[in-house]
Amino acid sequence: MAAESAESRENLIKLVTRLVLEELAKGPGIPLGVSNRHIHLDRGDMDALFGKGCELTHKKDLGQPGQYASEETVTIKGPKGQIGKVRVLGPLRPETQVEISLSDGFTLGLRPPVRESGKIAGTPGIEIIGPRGSVIKDGSVIAALRHIHMSDKEAAVYGFKDKEIVDVEVGSPERSAVLHNVLLRVSDKYALEMHIDTDEANAVGAKNGDLVRIVGRARQ
Repeated sequence: MAAESAESRENLIKLVTRLVLEELAKGPGIPLGVSNRHIHLDRGDMDALFGKGCELTHKKDLGQPGQYASEETVTIKGPKGQIGKVRVLGPLRPETQVEISLSDGFTLGLRPPVRESGKIAGTPGIEIIGPRGSVIKDGSVIAALRHIHMSDKEAAVYGFKDKEIVDVEVGSPERSAVLHNVLLRVSDKYALEMHIDTDEANAVGAKNGDLVRIVGRARQ
């Protein structure tokens, strides 16, 4: 009896999952944002790099509410090389975080771990050089885990929850692929958008503004 009940629950979960994915496939899709290398600064590092009390200069809005690209750029320097004109994104954050691709890591001589944003403990160090000074960070460099921002309302409609892992079909007709291990980040502060880095986009022929679709979800 218990085995039959467990089997019934599993069949129901499979049915609900299939129906949810079918509904997603009928929708307009999820906008894609391709993230180039960039940096988020805290107040202390902003002061050290650009001058005490200096504020970021708004250049253009990004896909997420309140997020923007600034006019300010820095140079990042690793053991092997450096990369200039790395865009600073605003607003300022509690901790400095450098987001690069794995290809950038080869240029710099670093091996950035693939991490969710904010998970910087134990990551490689790097030197950040600005127009007014430089700072050496013990750990702040990641390759961002591909993810989807989704509002609470959108998640509720489709039965998703924060931190769930899904599969997403993305890319040009000639090079499309299904990307696994895509993290859902759900909050009333988010707008619907998927983020991948330039390495991932180039591999599948994807570009900013493409529409992608969730085609599966990890077993819980």
